[in-house]
This record gives sequence, structure tokens and C-alpha cells, in this order.
Amino acid sequence: MNNQPIFVWTVGESSAHSSLRAFLRVQKQVSKKMLTSIKFHGGSIKVNGVEKTVRTILEEGDVVVVHLPPESPSVGLIPEKRSFEILFEDEHLLVINKEAGMATIPSREHPRGTLANAVLAYYQANQIQATFHPVNRLDRGTSGLLIVAKHRYAHDQMGKQQKAGKLNRRYEALVQGMVEPSEGTITAPIGRNPNSIIERMVAEDGKAAVTHYKTITTGTEITHVSIALETGRTHQIRVHFSSIGHPLAGDTLYGGEMLGLSHQALHSCKLFFSHPFTGEEMVFEAKAPDDFLQLLAHIQQG
Repeated sequence: MNNQPIFVWTVGESSAHSSLRAFLRVQKQVSKKMLTSIKFHGGSIKVNGVEKTVRTILEEGDVVVVHLPPESPSVGLIPEKRSFEILFEDEHLLVINKEAGMATIPSREHPRGTLANAVLAYYQANQIQATFHPVNRLDRGTSGLLIVAKHRYAHDQMGKQQKAGKLNRRYEALVQGMVEPSEGTITAPIGRNPNSIIERMVAEDGKAAVTHYKTITTGTEITHVSIALETGRTHQIRVHFSSIGHPLAGDTLYGGEMLGLSHQALHSCKLFFSHPFTGEEMVFEAKAPDDFLQLLAHIQQG
């Protein structure tokens, strides 16, 4: 069974007399790899109801129908029934509010209990023939909004948006100490810590990383900040705030104290992007988890 989405496009004047390959590659941004997959792995490309090769020359008014090939789950990804919160779903995308403590993808140390395992089980239960395509990832201890593409074409289109800086995310964090100035930008390259397989650090030879922040609430010991990323390096927010002497509450890896938390106080609270196929402007917001809000309430009372 192939229940992958079908795309139907009518050729306009600007694409008349161009090849089917050019129409798909340039106008519809179908990658070369995807075209190969459609051809050899069970998909199809038809023009006016007839299967055609990509060398076909199109005329204005032609109807191009692309049926994506079925997908198989990645080898080693084990379906595991586990609840997770879906804020939006259509045939192309899932927007999920990930709980803190759940990794996005399996690792050698943790092959189960991840969002990928749970999503795969959800797909199987709903007869969705797909594998796990995360558009963005969140650390195990970070909660909040995350996009999963339901097929390769959607994943590729969302990846282009992300690279162009059009997939916008906002975070909130509880960091230790009183942050001064109350609003600013942390610009410091990030690289691997040579003494750890997990930890990152500010390093002159690291990759460029830019974090913008603004204080929401200040307490005597904790500051509640809103954060926008200009880059998306691994552990970027955690490393940057630790580097200026304000580690995240609960983030013992980077010098924070637990303060009653079981994970770093970091939440992906807002997400906005253009739907890759409808063009609709999508905006999602998610409330921080209870332990984050309890610590925040303590700040506000203090």
C-alpha cells in the first residue's frame, strides 16, 4: 500500500516549453535524489494522465501529477507505543509539543523511549507509510515545539526554510543569577569539548553561533529570559549562557544547579513558518512544563 500524498500541478505560461525535469527541479524544488527515488522506488510522474520521463516537454495547461514513493522506517528504529502531544497534523507535517526528558532520536545509549520510537508507532497505528523525519531537534531535557515531516519532500522543503532563516523559533529559559545587560546578543563560536563526547564549549575554532535574549522577569537568584537563535548549534543556548556566567537552572552539564528540576529549564515556546505546500503562515505556541512554571512562580513571588 502506498498512501504517500499526491501532488497535482497545472503548468503555467512561464513553464511552457520547458522540460518536465526543469519544471520539477526549478519550479517545484524537487531534489535530484527525490526524482531518482520516484523513478526507482515505486513513485510515478504523469502528465495529463500518462506516465512520462523527465525529458518530456511541457505545454501551458498540462497537468503534472507526482505520486511519491512509499517509505520504509529506518533500520533499527523500533516502534514503541508512547503518548505525545500533537498540536497540528496534515498529510505533510506534524507539529509536536515534546515533553522534557524524551530524546528526539535514539542513540546507542538510549535506543528506546524517544520521540522517534513513539512517532513510528503512531504511524503504524494509523497506516502512515513513513519514517521519522525531524525538521528540528530538541535536547532530551528541553521541552517544546518540534516539527516532523511525514515524507522526504516535506522534509526537504522545510530544511530549505530552516537554512534560509525562515523557520523561526522562540525559547524561554530560567538562568541563574541576574543577567546584565537585561537585553543583548551573545556571539561566540561553539565547538566540541575534546574531553567529552557530549559536551560543547565556546572555542575559537568552533562554528559561528549567535543568541539573542531579552529579560522577562528578574529575581534575586534566577532570571527568566526570552531567546531567539540566529544559528542552531548543538547545546547553543546552554553553552552561551554558561559562558557568560549564567548557566540554565537544572543544567548540571554546564554548571547549573538542579533547584528542584529534573532537566534544564529550557522550553521551545513559539514556532512560526510558512507551510511548504499551501503557503499558509503557521504559528504555534506551547506552555512550559509544570516544574518550569513552578520555579518561575517562585521567582515572581520573590
